[in-house]
Amino acid sequence: MSKAFTKESESEDDDAGETGGVAPLPAGSKNYMTPGGYARLRDELLALMDVERPKVVEAVHWAAKNGDRSENGDYLYGKKRLREIDRRIRFLTKRLEVAEVTEPSVHHGSDQVFFGATVRYADEASGEEHRVTILGIDEADSAQSQVSWISPIARALLRSREGDVVKLATPGGMRELEILSVSYPPPPAPAA
Repeated sequence: MSKAFTKESESEDDDAGETGGVAPLPAGSKNYMTPGGYARLRDELLALMDVERPKVVEAVHWAAKNGDRSENGDYLYGKKRLREIDRRIRFLTKRLEVAEVTEPSVHHGSDQVFFGATVRYADEASGEEHRVTILGIDEADSAQSQVSWISPIARALLRSREGDVVKLATPGGMRELEILSVSYPPPPAPAA
């Protein structure tokens, strides 16, 4: 049977890629986020709703007028893209609704590790030094040395202080990490 005459599963549409490759929130936990991370997600949501979606709707509308929809590539691609946009809009809306915006700079000057901290630590076994910033699930980027607050490394580091040695369970066994330094962004300048 031609794909044009089959209905795609609703649950397939709702679940496939809903999270955009981002880990789901642990049950009962909060979606901690920095103000910058919240602003980036909100900006993405607004751009999708106000710019991207209307453009795609217009393209689909135009393509639908061109006749046979079953073999109309513009129409089929547009409908698929529209589903992807709607899925991302639903995901972002849900994440922003439960977001708990936390300002890391309130801990500026502290030597204890909390959400938003940049931590420099040494792996006792290898002697290598590493630096990570602990951020929200939706804003962490491992390429930028940012880790989610629910990651194993962040969980091991949280609540420790400079000079502490913490244990990290890895697939290769237990590792000991020495906290060398903890820093936070400075508080925002007061509005003039």
